[in-house]
Amino acid sequence: MQRLLKNIGWLLTGRGLNAVLSIVYLALATRTLGLDNFGYFAIILALGQTVTGLANFQTWQFVVRWGADELADATGFAIALDLLSMLLGLVLAAVLVSTAPLWLPLPDDLLPLAFGYCVVSLLAIRTTPTGLLRLRFAYARTTAAEATQPVVRAAGAALAALTMPTVTGFILAWAAAEVAVAVALWIAAARLEPIHLSRISLRHIPRAHPGAWSFVWSTNMTGSLNVGAKQVLILLVGAIGGETAAGGYRVASQLGQALVSLAQTVSKAIYPELVHAKETAHAMARRMANIALIAGVLAVLVTLFLGRPALALIAGPEFRVFWTMVILAIAGAIELVGASLESLLVSAGRAGTAFLIRAIPTLLGLALLEVAMGWNGLKGAAFTVMGASALSVLGFWVAIISLSQITITVKPKSDLPPKR
Repeated sequence: MQRLLKNIGWLLTGRGLNAVLSIVYLALATRTLGLDNFGYFAIILALGQTVTGLANFQTWQFVVRWGADELADATGFAIALDLLSMLLGLVLAAVLVSTAPLWLPLPDDLLPLAFGYCVVSLLAIRTTPTGLLRLRFAYARTTAAEATQPVVRAAGAALAALTMPTVTGFILAWAAAEVAVAVALWIAAARLEPIHLSRISLRHIPRAHPGAWSFVWSTNMTGSLNVGAKQVLILLVGAIGGETAAGGYRVASQLGQALVSLAQTVSKAIYPELVHAKETAHAMARRMANIALIAGVLAVLVTLFLGRPALALIAGPEFRVFWTMVILAIAGAIELVGASLESLLVSAGRAGTAFLIRAIPTLLGLALLEVAMGWNGLKGAAFTVMGASALSVLGFWVAIISLSQITITVKPKSDLPPKR
C-alpha cells in the first residue's frame, strides 16, 4: 500500500499539471473558436481518439503481466501488436472519415485534416513504453515524460490563438503534443530497459502462454470500451444534435469527467501491484475503493458548488452545460470507486468477465442515446453515461464477491487415502 500510494502520488502530480494546463488550452480553444468551430474541433479530436481507442491493444498490461520473467519476448510481442494496431487503425480511419459526410456535421474541407489527425494519433501509440516503465515502478519517469503532452498542447494552443485562430491551428497543436509525449515516453523507457527489436513477434509469448491471445482480445475490447466509447459518444452526440451539441458535450465532459481520468490513474497504478501481490490483492482493492468513495463524494460536491462560475470563466457564457457537467461528475465518481475492482478482476485472469460487465451497460447506453437526448438534450446523454457506469461498477462488485467465495470454498483435495 505504501508503494502504491507513492506511485499514485506521482501519477496525480502529472494529472494535476495536466488539469491546470487543460484549463488554459480549453479556455483558449473555446474562446478563440466559438461554439460552432469548437464543435468541429471536438468532432475531429473524437474521430482520432475513437480510431486509436478501438484499434489500440492494451500492450502495457502484457508487458506488466509477462515482462518480469520474459521481458524481451513480452516487449517484442507488445511492439508487434502496436504495429498491428496502426494497420487496423488506418483502415478504420479511412472508413470513418470517408463516410463522415453521411452522418457527421463536418465540412468537406476539414475531412483531410481529420484523417491526418487520425494518422498522427496512430503513430503516437505509446502503451508499450508505458508498460515498461510501470513494470519497474518508474512512475516518476512516467510523470516527467507524460508532462510533455499538456505543456506542448498549452503552448501550441497559445500559438494557434495568436497566429492561426482556426480549427486547423488547434488540431496541429494537439497533433504536435501527441508526437511529443510518445517520443518522450519511448526515450524514458529505452533508458531504463533495452528495446530488443529482434524479438518483435506475435508468436513467442502465445507459444509460451496458451491463454495469451484470450487475454489480449479481452483487454483490448475492454480498453476499446473505456477509451472508444467515450469518444464514440461525442460523435453520436454530434450526429444527433449537431456540432454545437458536440462542442458543448466535450466541454462538460472534460470538466465534469476529470474523475474518469483519475479512475484510470488509480487503475494503472494498482494493476501491477495486484499482479505481484496476489495474496493481499482483495484487501488492497477494497482499501482503494474506500478511499476512492470519499474522494469521489468530495469531488462531486466541489463540482456542484464551484462548477458554474468555473464553467463561465473557462468556456464563456455560450456553453450552458452546468447540469450536464454535474451528472458527468457523478458518473466519474462512480468510475473512481470501480477502478480498483475492475483491475482486481483483470489481475485475477478474469479479463473476459470484466469486458462483459463493462460492455453490456455501455452498449445499452449508446443504444438509448437518441431517446435520452430527445428527452432532455445533453443532460439526457449524461444520464446514459451515469447509468452505464453505475451498472458496470455494480457488476464488478458482484463478480468480486463471487470470486472471493470461490477462492474460500474451493479447497485442494488431500493426497492422503480416505479412512476406512
